[in-house]
Amino acid sequence: MEKFSLNKRLKSFTYACKGIGCLIRNEHNAWIHGVAVVAVVTAGLLFGISRGEWIAVVLCYGMVLAAEAVNTAIEVLVDLVSPQPHPLAGKAKDIAAGAVLITAVTAAIVGCIVFLPYIIGFTMHGDASLFTMY
Repeated sequence: MEKFSLNKRLKSFTYACKGIGCLIRNEHNAWIHGVAVVAVVTAGLLFGISRGEWIAVVLCYGMVLAAEAVNTAIEVLVDLVSPQPHPLAGKAKDIAAGAVLITAVTAAIVGCIVFLPYIIGFTMHGDASLFTMY
């Protein structure tokens, strides 16, 4: 087993940041998720959602972005090992994309649970705090 090295741990953060940068620069779906994150954070700030609701929102968008990153990594790896179309390569890519869809739908459901009471309260009474869920 290799001895612990602070320099190697710091270097691993550099690699991780490089991967996140690659994801953000090159993946259109990550851009869409990023826009959704900005919209949700803006809505959370405007409606003054609770601490528990922030936890749910942050966990959801972290989960979606992480799933998108894993999906992208799987797609890149599959393209490397199987440059020609192959049924198993396509199956792996489809399943990875399905994982992103599952997380995105879950996040959307949580978003509805968190934000619909605020939206309904605001549209019906002009006061989003009337229907908050605590």
